[in-house]
Amino acid sequence: MINTWITNFKPYDLNDKETHINDISQYLLNRCLQMFKYENLPDTIDKRNLELLLLCNGFTIISKVEEGLYAFYGGLGGEPDAYYMPTIATVSNPALNISENYTIGDECCLILSDSSAKGLKDIIRKYATIISEIDLSIRIATINSRITTLISAGDDNTAKSAKQFLTDIENGKLGIISDNTLLGEETLKVNPYASNGSKTLTELIELRNYYEAEFYKEIGLNQTNNMKRESLNDDEIAANEDTLKPLIDDMLEQRQIGIDEVNKM
Repeated sequence: MINTWITNFKPYDLNDKETHINDISQYLLNRCLQMFKYENLPDTIDKRNLELLLLCNGFTIISKVEEGLYAFYGGLGGEPDAYYMPTIATVSNPALNISENYTIGDECCLILSDSSAKGLKDIIRKYATIISEIDLSIRIATINSRITTLISAGDDNTAKSAKQFLTDIENGKLGIISDNTLLGEETLKVNPYASNGSKTLTELIELRNYYEAEFYKEIGLNQTNNMKRESLNDDEIAANEDTLKPLIDDMLEQRQIGIDEVNKM
C-alpha cells in the first residue's frame, strides 16, 4: 500500500491557495500539539483530542458520563456570574447518546486554552496565509529565474509559438522554435532579460524563515531567525529569549487551573 501511494505522487498545486493554507495550518498545529505534557489522564481522555479542543476552540468541557470523564466541545451560556462568565455548558454527543446542559463548576469543569479562551486557531491561520503567499512568490521567482530573455511577438502565429516556448520553459523543458520566419525582426524580438532572481529568491526565503520564527515567537517558543547572516552572540540570544513565553506561560497556567478543578471534582 505504501509503495502504491509513493508511485501515485502528483505535483503539488501551490496555486490552490486555500488547500495550501489548510496544509500549512495543519503542519503548524501538529507542532503545537507537542507543547504540553499530561500525566495520569483517564483512559477516556487522550492528550491529542484534549489539546485539539483547547488549541482549535479555545476551551473544553470536562464532564462525567457513566463512569468515565470525557472532554467535550459545546456551547457556553446561562445567566452570567458576577464576572460575566458563563454558568452553563451545553453538550451534545451522538456517540455517547447525550444532550445535556451542565452547570459549570458543579456538573462539569471548564478548561481554558488561555485567559481569553481564544486558542491558537486565528494565529495559525494568519501565519499560514502569510507563508502561503510567500511560497507562491518563491514559486514564481523560481520559474522566472529560468528566463534569460524577453520575447515580443508581432502576430498571432508568432505569439502562439512563443507561448508554447514559455510553457516548455515553465515545465522544465527545452523550448524549440521550428519556424525560421519567427527569427525575423518583423515578427519576433528577443531582448536580454536582466534579472535579479537570485537576490529575490534569497530575500523570499529569508522572509519565509522570518514569519515562521515569528509564529513560534508569538506563542512563546524559541526558533532562531538570524537576519544578520552571521553568528549571534550570547547577549543577542538571551535578549531574544527574554521576549518569549508570556502566551505559552498563560496557556500553561490555564491548563493547570482547569486540571486542578477536574481533580477536585
